Amino acid sequence: MSDFLQVHPENPQSRNIRQAVNVLMAGGVIVYPTDSTYALGCHIGDKSALDRIRRIRQLSDDHNFTLVCSDLSSLSTYAVVNNSAYRILKAYTPGPYTFILKASPEVPRRLKHPKRKTIGLRVPDHAITQAILQMHGEPIMSTSLILPGEDEQLLDAYEMRLKLGNLVDLIIDGGACGLEPTTMIDLVEGVPSIMRVGKGNTEPFE
Repeated sequence: MSDFLQVHPENPQSRNIRQAVNVLMAGGVIVYPTDSTYALGCHIGDKSALDRIRRIRQLSDDHNFTLVCSDLSSLSTYAVVNNSAYRILKAYTPGPYTFILKASPEVPRRLKHPKRKTIGLRVPDHAITQAILQMHGEPIMSTSLILPGEDEQLLDAYEMRLKLGNLVDLIIDGGACGLEPTTMIDLVEGVPSIMRVGKGNTEPFE
């Protein structure tokens, strides 16, 4: 059975954040809250943890994974960002947006889209996520927590424990998140193109 932590959504306890980081560093899979929905996450360099997430979600090889970053500087390490894209990223991070960009050489090949060589990147505006990222010092490889055959993301942490207790290593209960995924914006060419409408204002990208 996975570990279960209740963490304050605005003032996360350092000892709990340290436990989450230790799980990531040990190759574990965590469930954690963001400013859109709950998500599954693992260390960026851990192939076995990534494969576990693929099995949990039953994901295809061309699934767009997301690197969750602490800030724009970290994001720029893992993406090819031209001037026009940078201005958009600076204006709309942190926030509930996932930006699709050309992956830099820092991104492991297995995380890139196999044909486009792109990667999804985002900077969440959520205290727990930011605390984990700051202490971890690296992005989290992430995907939304929606199980096969279900139409909506899991919202209740106790339900997550029932359904995922033997599949993940740590579940962080950070209180209520929404059911809306991030709005996904393609910025590969520097001109925004909306790929998915979700949480967040889409008017600036239309």
